[in-house]
Amino acid sequence: MTNPSTAIRFPCASCGGPMVFDAGSQHLKCQYCASEQPIDDVMNEPVEHPLDDRDEDLDSLRDWGTEQQAIHCEACGGETLIPAGQTTSTCVFCGSPKVLLQEQFRSIRPESVIPFQLSRDEAQRSFAAWKKKRWFLPNEFKKMNVSSQLNGIYIPYWTYDTDTYSVYSAEVGVYHYRTVTRTRVVNGKTETYTTTERYTVWHSTRGDYDRSFDDILIPASGHYDEDLLEKLGDFRLRELHAYKPEYLSGYISELYNVTRDEGWERAKREADHTLDAEIKRRIGGDEIRNLRIRTSYDHVTYKHLLLPVWNANYHYKARTFYYMVNGQTGTVSGHVPRSAAKITLFTLFCLGLAGLVIWFLMSNPEFFS
Repeated sequence: MTNPSTAIRFPCASCGGPMVFDAGSQHLKCQYCASEQPIDDVMNEPVEHPLDDRDEDLDSLRDWGTEQQAIHCEACGGETLIPAGQTTSTCVFCGSPKVLLQEQFRSIRPESVIPFQLSRDEAQRSFAAWKKKRWFLPNEFKKMNVSSQLNGIYIPYWTYDTDTYSVYSAEVGVYHYRTVTRTRVVNGKTETYTTTERYTVWHSTRGDYDRSFDDILIPASGHYDEDLLEKLGDFRLRELHAYKPEYLSGYISELYNVTRDEGWERAKREADHTLDAEIKRRIGGDEIRNLRIRTSYDHVTYKHLLLPVWNANYHYKARTFYYMVNGQTGTVSGHVPRSAAKITLFTLFCLGLAGLVIWFLMSNPEFFS
């Protein structure tokens, strides 16, 4: 809820009160009289910008549509944007009061945004359903209603498009099978038996491979680790809207910490990983060794996106835990307390099961024949 004393970016036409973006109606909604105002949403195709833009070209991309100010948290290092003239006393990430106003920032504005589609209450219900499905949680925690303060935050991302051309070479191994005769001792007697033996025939191969990538999604957050965001990242990018400052009204935007060029290096690693897997499938065979791939990247473009996340922390037995809820899909990612007793019982069960398997195999040597 916006504090009435803070700066009003979008005043209500009926009463002059602050209007914030409402996830339910997808309109601006007055916090005083509940009047709604639709947002002009022209669904143009988001613009892809060339990665090799010059610095002077980037100057035209720094206008966020409303005056913004950057806030830095000394405790966790989180950096967010809030409207100029608005005040805040705590960090939306960790709750620390050690927040400082930054003198200035030079940030590329987002090209596109996915507006919040889940309300705060819906996000809390998503977390409650998610934690009930977690293993190894204390029973008490599973049943309790967790009290947490959720903050709506737009997390920065980069997306990259590129055409690739790869040339590759490798050795391919194909399995073949033959029947061989062997001997073994059973009850003190030597007997002869036949079995099937596998061997590998190797040959060289080479070729080329064309592939285009669309919207390689790279988190640009400086606060969350990539693994946490990856679990949260099932955003439907086909529902992107052209950026409008109205979508940010009532919410906080995190300032990107991963630069455009750093994001591209990460995107290339993802593309390389995909190309490696796809080229291996094309090569076929049963084994591949000495695979070498050389790839060129052309027509590289990027977009800066803001994607919606409900961020929260809660306390359980004097410890603080964090979780996030995808503000579009309701997917949950986070940390929860663990039950030492449940983990111990599960470990003992696995050890017992492994022991039974070993006993069975040792008692039945013919199983290996």
